[in-house]
Amino acid sequence: MLSLRGSNTPLLISNALGRSYRTDKFPPMIPALLLILSAVAYRIVTGLLIHSGATWLSNFAPLAALALCGGAYFPPRLKFSVPLGALFLSDLILDYSYGAPLVGLHTLSRYFALALVGLIGFALQNRASFKTLLPASIVGSALFYLITNSFSWLSDPGYTKNFSGFIQALTVGLPQYSATPTWMFFRNSLLSDLFFTLLFIVCMNFGRNTARSRGTAAQPRIA
Repeated sequence: MLSLRGSNTPLLISNALGRSYRTDKFPPMIPALLLILSAVAYRIVTGLLIHSGATWLSNFAPLAALALCGGAYFPPRLKFSVPLGALFLSDLILDYSYGAPLVGLHTLSRYFALALVGLIGFALQNRASFKTLLPASIVGSALFYLITNSFSWLSDPGYTKNFSGFIQALTVGLPQYSATPTWMFFRNSLLSDLFFTLLFIVCMNFGRNTARSRGTAAQPRIA
């Protein structure tokens, strides 16, 4: 049996022994999962380099893109657990290196923001493509930036709790961090999220095309 009901519908293939399998299982996901592991390793390495003084790398980490693409492409049980688990793993290593507490308002704001971005990806799961996910990546980056910086403004005593203090939190940040103003964080996260989203879509398309090619080579029977 060979069934193809649409571009986002699982392809059912029967091999020569009559056993059916779905092409949306883990083989098509392998390139994407490898990309996520690479993104986690990249975040850890760049985080350690930033701690050593490489400020131009600040926030060049595709956290929002990971949540967006996970919500759009992953199977239900992995849509949120993999992106948030990847963030938690990298947080464990980086916070230990920085001597920072693992749990705090700013940390919780990141997880909250990523969960919301994941919901955007979830809403697009049946329409996932370059056309939908690249604009959604820009929205996700902006959402992550606004939420995390709003939490910083509310929780950090260095900011005045008025409109000018809020604008400061969104643009230049606090004087002790003047080498890396907050607008630079947004610029870097926007670029990295767009780049990672593009790579993720390419990896998913490659995985699905490879799975379909293998299924065709397995002598499918038309029923």
